[in-house]
Amino acid sequence: MKLYLRLLSILGLSLLAWSCGDDEPDEIIVPAPQMVSVTPANGTTDVAVGDVSITVGYDQVIAFLTSDTDKLQISVGTITKARAQGKDLLITANCPDWGTTVSITIPAGLVKNTQGTAAPTVTFSFTTKAKVQPPVTAIPSEPVTASTDAARKLYAYMYSLYGKKVLSSVMANVNWNNDCAEKVFKLTGKYPAMNCYDFIHVCFSPVNWIDYTQIKPVQEWVNAGGLVQLMWHFNVPKTEGSTDVTCTPSETTFRASNVFKEGAWENRWFYEQMDKVAATLLKLQEAGIAATWRPFHEAAGNATRKDQAAWTKSWFWWGYDGAETYKKLWVTMYDYFKQKGINNLIWVWTTQNYNGNSDAYNQDTDWYPGDAYVDIVGRDLYGQNAQANAQEFAEVQAAYPNKMVALAECGRGDSGEQGRIGECWSKGAKWSHFMVWYQGGQGSTDTMCSDDWWKAAMSDENVITRDQVKL
Repeated sequence: MKLYLRLLSILGLSLLAWSCGDDEPDEIIVPAPQMVSVTPANGTTDVAVGDVSITVGYDQVIAFLTSDTDKLQISVGTITKARAQGKDLLITANCPDWGTTVSITIPAGLVKNTQGTAAPTVTFSFTTKAKVQPPVTAIPSEPVTASTDAARKLYAYMYSLYGKKVLSSVMANVNWNNDCAEKVFKLTGKYPAMNCYDFIHVCFSPVNWIDYTQIKPVQEWVNAGGLVQLMWHFNVPKTEGSTDVTCTPSETTFRASNVFKEGAWENRWFYEQMDKVAATLLKLQEAGIAATWRPFHEAAGNATRKDQAAWTKSWFWWGYDGAETYKKLWVTMYDYFKQKGINNLIWVWTTQNYNGNSDAYNQDTDWYPGDAYVDIVGRDLYGQNAQANAQEFAEVQAAYPNKMVALAECGRGDSGEQGRIGECWSKGAKWSHFMVWYQGGQGSTDTMCSDDWWKAAMSDENVITRDQVKL
């Protein structure tokens, strides 16, 4: 019995020694995170200037202290943001210089895995777009669309200024008066060189609050030395016979493709409204008044987004049925107005370009009506800084090298105030003209630009005001 107990005792001690001995498994050590990708890819060229979004991908979940952002190294420009998200380090770098190679280094130890193992040093680079200068020599010295003396004179004047000065403009309040221009004058002591009128309410005219058959506001503006711009938010009934109108395709059964079907209610409405506008245009022509003419603007909307979704559509009915239908609308209007004898218009087409993001959007060149139907290419920008203005100008000018390029609409946007015109100009945004949108609630002008913005613009040496117009 004693021998049995001794054997049990020896066996217990052996088991205890085994359980506490050196054979216990070691703690698992996870290797250091390794970079597996970077976007834009290392060595990429033609990266848009301005804020560049960079994604550095690792082979495992990482950690990064945002307080270490200033420890990231950049050869040209500034790193403004950096944060970890899963396996990615998301970096925002401001790269303001054209045609420049930018090198970014993430020093060892700034990126770690969840167990604190430090990643090695990572370096990558990309090159920004080369700056495009306006090839003014490629732009026709005469309009391709207009033939009246007044229209030729207007185009020649704008051509003579292109790349040298920028014409100022403002949108008319309720679209058929000079109220906003008067407010700009009261604030700054100067009138914009141009005033823009919109035919948005022509379907209601003539009524006591708006009557497009009376061209007195436009005549008064011209007689005072001002230049004229015209555009058209072409409203359509929400349903056949409805008195409620809209431009938004989701709010109407009106379809652009039916405009070309004789007998369709869309066809009747289209020509009825064109006749109303044509009557006013002919009155202006008879009075010796020419104007820039910007119909069917912002046609592509979000339709050129690379990552298509339910919302990536045109936001106006004239673009909703696609590029081919849109171009047919443009040419139909152009031909119809010519048949009516309207020859006093400088035709302005508005590109959506990249919506400020060439990584997410394709160009909308498929929507361009053609050189024979366009004199000036415009771009609408809201809340874009000077560098973004310069980038957009360069991209549009490169896509349409034989057309003058204008800032057709501008003002405060979701990103803040529109870039100061003087700063935009010095960065390279040599717009033919800029036009500030109305009803923005900004300052004493109630436009979409603040009082400080207007004061700076109207006193800038590169900006033409009404008193400086020499037509």
